[in-house]
Amino acid sequence: MDIPAMRANFAKAAATGDEAPLYFYSHLFLCHPEARQLFPVSMAHQRDRLFAALGDVVARVDDLEALLPILRQLGRDHRKFGTVAAHYPAVGASLLATLEHFDDEWTPELAKSWSEAYDVVATVMIEAAEAAAEEPPWWEADVVGHERRTIDVAVLQLRPRARFDYAAGQSVSLESGLRPKLWRYYSPANAPRPDGLLELHVKARDGGPVSSALVRRVGVGDVLRLGPPVGHLVLHDDSDRDLLLVAGGLGVAPLKALVDQVARKGPPRRVDLFAGFRTEDQIYDRADLERLDREHPWLTVTFAVSEDKISGLEHGDIGDVVMRHGPWNSRQVCIAGPAVMVEDTVSRLVQSGVPARRISSEVFAPSRPGPSVDGEVTE
Repeated sequence: MDIPAMRANFAKAAATGDEAPLYFYSHLFLCHPEARQLFPVSMAHQRDRLFAALGDVVARVDDLEALLPILRQLGRDHRKFGTVAAHYPAVGASLLATLEHFDDEWTPELAKSWSEAYDVVATVMIEAAEAAAEEPPWWEADVVGHERRTIDVAVLQLRPRARFDYAAGQSVSLESGLRPKLWRYYSPANAPRPDGLLELHVKARDGGPVSSALVRRVGVGDVLRLGPPVGHLVLHDDSDRDLLLVAGGLGVAPLKALVDQVARKGPPRRVDLFAGFRTEDQIYDRADLERLDREHPWLTVTFAVSEDKISGLEHGDIGDVVMRHGPWNSRQVCIAGPAVMVEDTVSRLVQSGVPARRISSEVFAPSRPGPSVDGEVTE
């Protein structure tokens, strides 16, 4: 495969904005109308997902060791859409047609490279889906609690009807009957519990149909669907290194789950959790985080605000606040929040001497629904 040529070709299609996804789906639905049922009625929140995911795959197409686990996860996860092996050739044909349409320098050699790459991707995903055939494609969960913490944030309590395995720090996709076929990812704010209960933190966002429904319309007694867990923001059993956890906004959720895991399973370690918000009244989970701080002598929770001049809390961007309390060179670090905050904090910590291999991060971005291959968690 001519990987540089593939990347250059993909960049031409990606540069067209909405035009390439629109062409792809039009080609797919015209040539294979049966595929339309796999997608939501409105494609407004769907069109850019394929090219966003494809861009992530293209970036790693020459690093199979990193790419294969991602593709296997995608293959297992796509079962919830009703995707079967027979759908992959149709998608591949429309993909190649789209890439050709937006490249005046398209060649048979480039077509061959893309065809071979897609065959690898499809084969890995199909095999992973078949290997997971014994598992359900989704799990139904009852809403047993719904509390509005702020005007746009709610905390939901869910109880899956069947056993649902996940690791603290991972994310799960969720679908509501109010928004059929629109799956969005959220991170449970607790480690697995004997009663199976999940705590989800959700913020209603402009243009976010699922998050808005979960905050404003879903209530106790409703039933939601959960997809397979994804993500790499987890603690490994072979380490008892002290932890530095840095959250921005709703990035608090997966880091709270890591605190819960330490409390439930150990091993004993020192944990410092920093939670940054713009203003003090946005700290939607303050009471529970302060409770955890009081109950666990090994835990320190520090709140910070960046745009609240009258608050008595620490002031500044959360990355600044974290560095004031350092050094952190001996810690395992987990960071979750908006992209700018994550990138800034990671950069500061690496520059201060924390090895990059000991830093894990998740980006919470409202602009792109679904996790990227970097573990991006959205809506």
